Amino acid sequence: MSPIVLELPSDLRDALRIPVAEQEERLRRELAIRLYEKGLLSFGKARELAGLSKWAFHEVLAAEGIVRHYDVEELEADLATLEDLE
Repeated sequence: MSPIVLELPSDLRDALRIPVAEQEERLRRELAIRLYEKGLLSFGKARELAGLSKWAFHEVLAAEGIVRHYDVEELEADLATLEDLE
């Protein structure tokens, strides 16, 4: 499958209140946050899009006031991990 490429017109990029060197990283992070918040992307995939570690993405979500979605599958995976550690 081919990647999605989003092109912004130069006047829109110029209107962003983000330094040019930070624009791509910041837009990826903002997109990841909003897609996660709306339930359109899982936590793991959203943090991958944002380019952040698990804990860093947790911190970003907390700073944005976004409640972490935690489903049964994630609970089961966490419980399995705990059992493996014993």
